[in-house]
Amino acid sequence: MDLFTKTLFLCLALALANGVPVHQQAADEAHAGLPDRCGGIEFDAITPDEKGITFFFKGAHLWRGFHGSAQLSNESFKELDDIHHIGHVDAAFRMHNKDNPDDHDHIYFFLDDKVFCYYNHTLEDGYPKEIQEDFPGIPTHLDAAVECPGGECMTDSVLFFKGHDVHIFDIATKTVKTKNWPHLPACTSALRWQEHYYCFHGHNFTRFHPVTGDVSGNYPKDARNYFMKCPGFGHGGNYTIPACKDIKLDAITTDDAGKQYLFTGPVYMRLDTRRDGLHAFLITRAWKEVTNGVDAVFFYGDKIYLIKDDQVYIYKSAAHYTLIEGYPKTLKEELGIEGHVDAAFLCPNEHTVHIIQGSQMRDVDLSATPRVVTRDLPLLLSGIDAGTCDLHGVKVFKGSTFYHYDSPALLAMAKIAPVPRPITPEIMGCRE
Repeated sequence: MDLFTKTLFLCLALALANGVPVHQQAADEAHAGLPDRCGGIEFDAITPDEKGITFFFKGAHLWRGFHGSAQLSNESFKELDDIHHIGHVDAAFRMHNKDNPDDHDHIYFFLDDKVFCYYNHTLEDGYPKEIQEDFPGIPTHLDAAVECPGGECMTDSVLFFKGHDVHIFDIATKTVKTKNWPHLPACTSALRWQEHYYCFHGHNFTRFHPVTGDVSGNYPKDARNYFMKCPGFGHGGNYTIPACKDIKLDAITTDDAGKQYLFTGPVYMRLDTRRDGLHAFLITRAWKEVTNGVDAVFFYGDKIYLIKDDQVYIYKSAAHYTLIEGYPKTLKEELGIEGHVDAAFLCPNEHTVHIIQGSQMRDVDLSATPRVVTRDLPLLLSGIDAGTCDLHGVKVFKGSTFYHYDSPALLAMAKIAPVPRPITPEIMGCRE
């Protein structure tokens, strides 16, 4: 297993490190008298900001991102202390209401009976307000809050926690439904991350369903293994972020919603938006039947195709991937081809998948039955690891470099290879 695969699952699942060794960071915090979240902290509130940076709050301090030292909260949100002198945040969330740009991506903080609204770390005019002014029916002295978009909840909503009561606030109608979830630990903070919902309690967290509160899986788990980098914690050890020169992709693709997926070894990375950052997970977490990595991946319609060896796995690409009955099937049965697949990609709004095998590109019309190769073209390049196509053209990846072509036709017709471009931190979150 190469360096990139070994290190990626832990390191890219977190935000980019600040370059300070973990043991040194802990020593610096202790020397400065700052709280140490690696010591096992129960957070007061957790929320991402409009740039996708996750803030963790405890008392008068906060941590900016999954790495780094504590700092005073009033250095980033000065009015929380200057106006209210409360010294801590009860609850916080980032508004997801895209239908109202005046609210979308604003951060709401709740302190006692007051609510503060920030955008770009600037307090909006008219705040703080009484909680009832913005969120009628929501109690004061909250424990936690988290946003819940429609599709994940019944409507665009915010979940407010107080004890074991959960107050579900409908953003459009400003109505509240209250449920009691005694099976869920009392949350002191909550976070929506990668379409999953986490209740933090003590130094642990529990993942729950935002509609029912149901918990499935082995919980609680220690937050220090997942949401921060701490000495002696983590998935298999603490590693450094891989260098861009060590990267080698197995596959790359983008779904209809614009989410990008990158595969290497046993892990995949998902990039929802640049602001939310790149996060890595085991492939089996989403596609449990695909146990030995992938050779190529592409989306077509509402389905994702994963190719490994001579097998094709097709999943419905809803929030929870479901293997379609009768799969996997062989490459011959599904796509009319045989042999090892190096890469596969579709361009937007097209029905033809371009499959690269060695120095050949074979086109298969996915709208036809049966599926057969409609065009077989020689390529100047060989040894391609992965490929993707968007409105800007085609990128094919080879080791730690990629080549750009304006279209699949130009990729096939090229007599001279373009200048290879290096994978950079801006493209993939690696280090120089």
